[in-house]
Amino acid sequence: VYLAGFLGMKGEPRLQGRPHRLCGTAWQHLRSPKASMGGRHGENHRTLLNEGEEAEMETFGYKTHGFRRALCIAGYILSCGILLLVFYWKPAWDVWANCVPCDLQEADVVLLRTTDEFHMYSWKKVTWISLSSLDYIRRDSAVVADESSLLNRVVRKPDLKVRCIQVQKIRYAWDLAASRFQKVGKLICGPNTIEVEITPIWKLLVKEVLNLFYVFQLFSVCLWLAEDYIEYSVAIVLMSLLSMALTVYDLRKQSVKLHRLVESHNSVPVKVCRRQAGLQAMESRHLVPGDLLVLERGRLMLPCDAILISGVCIVNEGMLTGESIPVTKTCLPRDNGQQPWQASCADDYRRHVLFCGTQIIQAKGDGREPAKAVVLRTGFNTAKGDLVRSILYPKPMNFRLYRDAIRFLMFLIGIAGIGMVYTVCVFALNGEAAGEVVKKALDVITIAVPPALPAALTSGIIYTQRRLKRKGIFCISPQRINVCGQLNLICFDKTGTLTEDGLDLWGLVLAKGQSFQNACSFSPGSPVPWGPACGAMVSCHSLVLLDGQVQGDPLDLKMFEATHWEIEESKDDGELACAMIVKPGPKASHAPIRGMAILHQFPFSSALQRMSVIVQEFSGDHHIFMKGAPERVTHFCHPNSVPPSFTSQLQFYTSRGFRVIALAHKTLPAGMPAASLTREDVESNLTFLGFLILENRLKRETRPVLEELTAARIRNVMVTGDNIQTAITVAREAGMILPGSRVILVEASAQVGRPLASITWKLVEESKIDRCSGPEDRHSALGGGPPSGLGSSPFHFCMSGSSYEVITQSFGHLLPKLLLNGTVFARMSPAQKASLVQEFQKMDYFVGMCGDGANDCGVSGVFKLAALPTGPAVAPSPRSFPPTIPLLISIHSLDIPLPLLPPCPIHSWCPPSIAARPSPLPPQTYSAIFPSSPV
Repeated sequence: VYLAGFLGMKGEPRLQGRPHRLCGTAWQHLRSPKASMGGRHGENHRTLLNEGEEAEMETFGYKTHGFRRALCIAGYILSCGILLLVFYWKPAWDVWANCVPCDLQEADVVLLRTTDEFHMYSWKKVTWISLSSLDYIRRDSAVVADESSLLNRVVRKPDLKVRCIQVQKIRYAWDLAASRFQKVGKLICGPNTIEVEITPIWKLLVKEVLNLFYVFQLFSVCLWLAEDYIEYSVAIVLMSLLSMALTVYDLRKQSVKLHRLVESHNSVPVKVCRRQAGLQAMESRHLVPGDLLVLERGRLMLPCDAILISGVCIVNEGMLTGESIPVTKTCLPRDNGQQPWQASCADDYRRHVLFCGTQIIQAKGDGREPAKAVVLRTGFNTAKGDLVRSILYPKPMNFRLYRDAIRFLMFLIGIAGIGMVYTVCVFALNGEAAGEVVKKALDVITIAVPPALPAALTSGIIYTQRRLKRKGIFCISPQRINVCGQLNLICFDKTGTLTEDGLDLWGLVLAKGQSFQNACSFSPGSPVPWGPACGAMVSCHSLVLLDGQVQGDPLDLKMFEATHWEIEESKDDGELACAMIVKPGPKASHAPIRGMAILHQFPFSSALQRMSVIVQEFSGDHHIFMKGAPERVTHFCHPNSVPPSFTSQLQFYTSRGFRVIALAHKTLPAGMPAASLTREDVESNLTFLGFLILENRLKRETRPVLEELTAARIRNVMVTGDNIQTAITVAREAGMILPGSRVILVEASAQVGRPLASITWKLVEESKIDRCSGPEDRHSALGGGPPSGLGSSPFHFCMSGSSYEVITQSFGHLLPKLLLNGTVFARMSPAQKASLVQEFQKMDYFVGMCGDGANDCGVSGVFKLAALPTGPAVAPSPRSFPPTIPLLISIHSLDIPLPLLPPCPIHSWCPPSIAARPSPLPPQTYSAIFPSSPV
């Protein structure tokens, strides 16, 4: 009776546009977010956990009600555990049945609901942690006495207790001032360990058996045995046992692997410098945020996230990014400002952070002092902890295939219900016994809904996984295999994915005065002549010397090897202790200096598209060298040093598929302390030196694979950080842009202080650019389209990352039309790559991403996939790329699948929902963009 009253329908309230069939006080607090913030349940019944983050959740406060609890226990007994099983499947019902709503500060149970499209529920018990038993916490402690500290706000005085909940391995303490649960330090989070317990087999088995399908299967088998269907029942039982055994074995194997992966890093010996105890050795499990780590010269697997405050470290971040190239970490610059360190470092802050799980290959301090770092995050709050948590708690998938399967099952159940009614009527009219009528009626359900479905699906997925593994393809999300065939768009990175990893130096084009000199081609064995450009090539790089070998980025390696210089480690204990020494080798061209010391690096980042170094000649002047994207480097150069033919010269080489790097230089005034210079001081008033031309060849597999994808009606798009003209040329060579197709370069710009942005279209030819400079070719944000006269030949839109950003903000109505025929997206930052994939997904595309480096890892967050640190993943084709190349492939499907349709008037891969949408453009503009399609 109580269960019927609880589940009885008293309305259909809505929360955030979704219906919730609840009743009484169980749903009144959820009528709307505003109502739940106050009213009869108090002013703080609902708050947000991890507000603004990907793991954002809503929290609701509840208090256990004794009478309700007693009724639920009675229901468990009278229903023979069926009610308990229902509450296991529906945790929100469990809370609503056992508890009453209250303020969060009074709650002993917290109901959690994700804020994403899935709105998944879970609940956690509120626990108390007593700090009075900890001898290192005193009532007069500076941390507790500080009124502004977070620790002071979460500790209830005078008994020194903390209310907290633990969600996905992270503990959150109740902030008395902010009235919400927040993350705090080690006192609440526990020791600095990432502990993953090996799940017992009986737990895995029970969890698998309690699956809804297996419960239905058990019911079906019992019914068949009652009807003497012995052979069929035994066959289904054997299939189910085999399916469960395979699933439990696979889960157990993964659990053991993950446990072994993180176990060895929980007790790393470290040295810590503390205020009272001084320098002491300890295990890493005792580290707390704020500890000062002393990094010695030996190799160290970092057990926490830390900020480097002195010295330089060479780190292997392959565990996080999949790239085995050493990364240079520089110390946090000294800033007298009041803003947080992460905000002051802008896009470069990761260059100062040592992430947990990465290996410190080399650490150098300042002078005779060792390198030092401050512990930032510990345990599951670290970068490695986030990776482990993403594996333990993967994001739910919302594939259309699975939703359609559930709807199909509901349809079958509906048909079975009709059959049940018909069966009951027929057998009752024929005078059959009541027991026989019930068995025959229930038998209809087991016939309509196949009980062997979960076993068949599990066996199929395991079989396909093994087939893929034999071809060198590894999938970290097996459920996605069933929908891989629905992919209709693949985004490819260029460098290292479509083209070879290695680059060949083609030549050097130097600037002199207001013109460029003739290109100086590199011939094998001949060194680069000495000059400022040679100085940039030998110093402006991130190469390191490890075990006597020079290692680093392939581009930097090629550039440095062409000079025939050598790298040495500094043996000086003074100012040059952390410096990298470069000297002319035996085969190098004659230079007037004995060598240079690289004093400080401002490393390269994809967002900044440049890097700079401060160097000192032996007993000589200090110099600044910069290299990077030509469009970016010229912004920091004196205008008089940039030749007027810069754009045409750059276009000449990029249109032929070369990769072009710009070089710049300046000499520091005598007496200026190099150590105190900021990046803004260094990167200003430079002298433009010229272009470094590199050749990047296509892989031999690229063109056949792209042709195979095109034949399968899968669209190919290039998303790269390289120059747009280089990308267009590579797209032509790879077959993304077919001969005879027209390429339209879309350029958009927005000036500061002006309300309207502008957008232009330029027709790009293979050998020259048709520059549209007339007023008829420029259109404001009020409307307009590409220049007329495009004809009926196929065409492709190409744009840079900056233009994409402006179009997204100011020309949102044009973006879907441009993306339908967009093929090349160049100079794209990692954030812009992720945004582009999201825009394609909004257009109902099933998108796959193929990349080879850390720049593409950010896109995996869009697909909500926990990417493996190294190794290949699910590839579009088994022979797409050699298995030795690490790939990051993510698969995602959208709400509306794309069936295999005949060519659409707009685009042969156009999703039907796009073709049916009304055009936001004027008819003449739409006809100019899509001449063969009706408005």
